[in-house]
Amino acid sequence: MLLKLFLCFTLIPVLELYLLIKIGTVIGGFNTILLVILTGFLGAWLARMEGMNTMMKMRMNLQQGLMPAEELIDAVIIFAAGVVLLTPGLITDVFGLALLWPVTRNKFKQVLRKKFDEMQLQGAIDINRFH
Repeated sequence: MLLKLFLCFTLIPVLELYLLIKIGTVIGGFNTILLVILTGFLGAWLARMEGMNTMMKMRMNLQQGLMPAEELIDAVIIFAAGVVLLTPGLITDVFGLALLWPVTRNKFKQVLRKKFDEMQLQGAIDINRFH
């Protein structure tokens, strides 16, 4: 776990810097900064739109007496995407935008469900304690 945290907090920023420098040499420093700002605004707008859609689906399910489990997972992923988009850089912006786009978000949800099921089978998670 320590190695994963180390990689996240050192390797990703170094890769972001490298990519920003490379892009800056091609399109210029000012344009690179504008690109980062543009992806940030686009991400914030998408996060807001997807968050609002998810909230509407949650309300509809609750009004029908259904548990909005899928929508809750979507909300957590959308929140994580928003946090990632706050980090300046293009790699994190692409990852955040991928989490916001419903097609890739659903693929990510499938991976999370599989991981959660594996953890439950191994006994790492006792789902009955939440009832």
